[in-house]
Amino acid sequence: MQVVHFDLTSEHIDLHSLLKAAGIVDSGGAGKELVASGVVSVDDLPELRKSAKIRAGQRVKLPGVTIYVQGGAKEQA
Repeated sequence: MQVVHFDLTSEHIDLHSLLKAAGIVDSGGAGKELVASGVVSVDDLPELRKSAKIRAGQRVKLPGVTIYVQGGAKEQA
């Protein structure tokens, strides 16, 4: 199983965009299709919302891949 640690640079990222940014798919459209197919889960719950907001600390799973999302927007002083 492939494990990806994704460093978030903002408060959240849309699920389909995460799949592209993590190198799982080649385009956002392909990410949307993958989510719509029903094989993606977030924190062990099936996720069908292509634009679900993924935040630091969440885990995204699909067949053969687990993505651990870490980081997030830092507060500015």
